[in-house]
Amino acid sequence: MRRIDPNSLELEERVVKTNKCQKTHKGGRTMSWNALVVVGDGRGHVGAAMGKARGIPDAIRKAVEGAKKVIIEVPLDGTTIPHAVVVSSGASRVMLKPASPGTGVVAGGSVRAILEAAGVRDVLAKSLGSSNPINTAWATIKALQSLRTPEEVAELRGVEMRQMSVRTQASRLASAGAAASGTAEENGDGQG
Repeated sequence: MRRIDPNSLELEERVVKTNKCQKTHKGGRTMSWNALVVVGDGRGHVGAAMGKARGIPDAIRKAVEGAKKVIIEVPLDGTTIPHAVVVSSGASRVMLKPASPGTGVVAGGSVRAILEAAGVRDVLAKSLGSSNPINTAWATIKALQSLRTPEEVAELRGVEMRQMSVRTQASRLASAGAAASGTAEENGDGQG
């Protein structure tokens, strides 16, 4: 998988979750923070990562640097995703379904943050299993990585696009049906 240069994109950052951690040593407790951050350009590129440091600003900075290194490209079908997908990561399962224009992002938590950062405007999402924000974030990223465009599927199967697309076949059948009924009407008019 080719790496995407983050400097060529106009990325926006969004902190999804911060968590305080304490580790007990012989001399007492040491505090640290971890942060889950999502970066995206709103046009099909998104990345997510965790950062951990003694202070929140340092943890966020580390997470942003990490997220920029793992940016993925999301295939979009207009304002939605090409097809439905269910992916699990750890105990979390995330289901994503395409939605008609105007639906909006029907999702919550880290799933919503990632989808909005990727530029998906119409989608139905459901978090199944564990609602842990970190695992749901990883499951959402895996789901977006597993998406395929109709062109990619046609290429994998070794068939032409006109044989693949259900929408194209439906419109072709409708136009053929209209042409056949038009021919029948012409024949009826000629006889009567």
